Amino acid sequence: MATVVGIRFKKACKIYYFDINNLELKTGDMVIVETEKGMGIGWVERGPLEKSEASLVQPLKKVIRKATESDRERLEFNREREQEAAAICKKEIAKYGLPMKLIAVEYLFDSSKVIFSYISESRVDFRDLVKCLANEFHTRVEMRQIGVRDETKILGGIGPCGRMLCCSAHLIDFEPVSVKMAKEQNISLNPAKLSGVCGRLMCCLTYEVVSDNGDSSSNCCHSHGPQQSQPPSV
Repeated sequence: MATVVGIRFKKACKIYYFDINNLELKTGDMVIVETEKGMGIGWVERGPLEKSEASLVQPLKKVIRKATESDRERLEFNREREQEAAAICKKEIAKYGLPMKLIAVEYLFDSSKVIFSYISESRVDFRDLVKCLANEFHTRVEMRQIGVRDETKILGGIGPCGRMLCCSAHLIDFEPVSVKMAKEQNISLNPAKLSGVCGRLMCCLTYEVVSDNGDSSSNCCHSHGPQQSQPPSV
């Protein structure tokens, strides 16, 4: 058995388990952890708890330490740089006339890489753009293509129900959604009423679908209470 804590790096993202490394941690603590990409910063969402080695992704990475005031300042500094990087990237995209739309920019905590998330309906040759950005920011650059559902999750918004979009509020993964689900619930098959902000079928169509064991989904935090805590303020 291993003593671990569940760490979340962003709101409505997956929880990753890390060795507690003999530290005294509680839910809500901001921590610095060891990741495959370098140091990362997140907050304790679950634990401490005991888990079997077989149930954990190996090799199990460790929590390095609790986040210091300097770490928090660095995180805030990265967020400011992300805004600056977004403005520069959009300018370069326009200069090169690339058929892509920038959605988000993320600096890794240790600034070893900056990730530009974008959407595009066609294949984009952004080699010149990457060279330009790498020279500008003096770090590794990754261009990451995402889909319209991911775009909506990142940008957020208000759904037809008048509440915050489920994908940006609490959904971790996108479950398959089909028109059949609407039929089973006797919902009018009006595309305008079945489509979410992203233009795809609304994720909440899965909430009342009865599974093989006779239970309906419990993914809706609006009906069953919050499914996760809020990120600690920096």
